[in-house]
Amino acid sequence: MSISRTLTERYGVLSFSRTVMRRKLPKSVFDQLVHTIEEGQRLDRRLADTIAHAMKEWALENGVTHYCHWFQPLTGGTAEKHDSFLNFEDGVAIERFSGEQLIQGEPDASSFPHGGVRSTFEARGYTAWDPGTPAYIVKTPKGGILAIPSIFISYHGQALDKKTPFLRSIHVISEAAKKVCSLFGPTPRWVRTTLGAEQEYFLVDKELFDKRLDLKLTGRTLIGKASPKDQQLENHYFGSIPERVIAFMDDLDMAMHELGIPAKTRHNEVAPSQFEIASIYEFANVAADHNLILMQTMKEIARKHNLEVLLHEKPFKGVNGSGKHNNWSLEDSEGSNLLEPGNNPAQNLRFLFCLTAVLQGVNEYESLIRAAVATDGNDHRLGANEAPPAIISAFIGKQLSEILDGIASGSTNKDAVLNFLESGVAHVPEILQHTTDRNRTSPFAFTGNKFEFRAVGSEQSVAMPQTFLNVTIADAMLDLHHKVEVRREKGESVQTAVMAVMRDSLKSSERIRFEGNNYSQEW
Repeated sequence: MSISRTLTERYGVLSFSRTVMRRKLPKSVFDQLVHTIEEGQRLDRRLADTIAHAMKEWALENGVTHYCHWFQPLTGGTAEKHDSFLNFEDGVAIERFSGEQLIQGEPDASSFPHGGVRSTFEARGYTAWDPGTPAYIVKTPKGGILAIPSIFISYHGQALDKKTPFLRSIHVISEAAKKVCSLFGPTPRWVRTTLGAEQEYFLVDKELFDKRLDLKLTGRTLIGKASPKDQQLENHYFGSIPERVIAFMDDLDMAMHELGIPAKTRHNEVAPSQFEIASIYEFANVAADHNLILMQTMKEIARKHNLEVLLHEKPFKGVNGSGKHNNWSLEDSEGSNLLEPGNNPAQNLRFLFCLTAVLQGVNEYESLIRAAVATDGNDHRLGANEAPPAIISAFIGKQLSEILDGIASGSTNKDAVLNFLESGVAHVPEILQHTTDRNRTSPFAFTGNKFEFRAVGSEQSVAMPQTFLNVTIADAMLDLHHKVEVRREKGESVQTAVMAVMRDSLKSSERIRFEGNNYSQEW
């Protein structure tokens, strides 16, 4: 695409977005498809041919020759098989893409990791289109590929990928959160998890990379002498970005924006040759797919600049490793963030109840959350050089800790007061002080209106950690909701029941909260 086009003109041109759907689909079909996406309801298969035709026409306009079901097997990466639009009618070559081809594919499941549920003589698997994430176009030297995000299941319906359990967990936490919301007002149509991923990576010269067999084979250095200059001077973080790296970042940002991926922030990270790209938060299903596309695309673009992207969590000894901070929250159909404290969190009962549920989930299932980020590379990263330790804890800040401690002890909470900082420079505006400091040693920290899951590794798909997080918190929400309902049946008011249930839960989950230095002996 021409660089003369503005960002908004370029944005999403290679994504089968709502803008494209509105233009290409009959209004009735468009409305039903949007309803399916927003409400999480099953798509009417009778619409599939119309949608497939619109996708094909849009793809052909962009020079596309093939399509694929793009899915996420248990390898940790992605998989795809390309089929052309070529077909024949009365001996004449035509381009055709049917609703059946859009909805369903049949790769051999036995050739992927499957946990023993498939074998060579029982090999059938199915890919199925996920309408919740937009299809997109991958440009190739001679054309392009229409990539259709899909789930991957066995002949008997068992999940063989990371997307299927993730989508199931999103549904479970939505239903649980709706029940919680019903205690405090009207029940929303849906509640969705939102996610914004901060992707860290190293960028090195490809010629130097090719000389290091250990880097090529394992993604990290295994031998050699440490550099005399690494990050001791602390002058790389947020420093001026080198021209060669800026050129790579410009191309990466342009590619992301054309694909409809909201890349927002880029900067130098702490270690030499380490950088970060962060996206605006999206609904978690879309954000997870977009992060996988980002990781693949950045490797391809780097090679065009004679560079190599390293996504291993600890490629170099003695300097910071790379993580992927997952900023997680819950948003309802009315646009309300369930983890937004508001101006007076002490009086925001729904927020406090949701916060209590999160802490209970993390407390009761800390081992599952730890297992979700346990990879060989990430285990090497955790616990040093600004990475959080492998022991799971939650940080919520002084103000919220005092509020929750008050609930647990049965004392009255004081109203919160917003504080302003004085910089000492007369012409600089006052700075609003956040309710929490930034504890970079905490693996799971509340950061204003979301939790930042900092223990996720840079090379990981976010789907599995988010799946574990969703189901643990959903379980806590359902448990707390049930206990409130039991008390209400005995005649207690909603507020009295909620406060009593939160008090018991917060006493139990106090052990998982830690406000200090997670590197210290105290922790």
